Amino acid sequence: MTFDYKTQGTCSQLIHLEIEGDTLQNVEFVGGCHGNLQGIGALVRGMKVDDIIAKLAGIRCGYKNTSCPDQLARALTQYKAQQIR
Repeated sequence: MTFDYKTQGTCSQLIHLEIEGDTLQNVEFVGGCHGNLQGIGALVRGMKVDDIIAKLAGIRCGYKNTSCPDQLARALTQYKAQQIR
């Protein structure tokens, strides 16, 4: 299943997710620090959604209250909430 999340408070504007069951198959960030975000994508590919949320939620970028990793955790949390409906 694919899921798009519009980010808030970060340089990236959108996160495109491909999830199969409870496992993240692929993640693509639109905008932001391309190399760093490719690295994050490579590290979380194949991980369980809950494990990614636990590792990335709450990470801040400098003075901001969020970061691209935190936005990924929020995207996955929103995805899970929509699956429950």
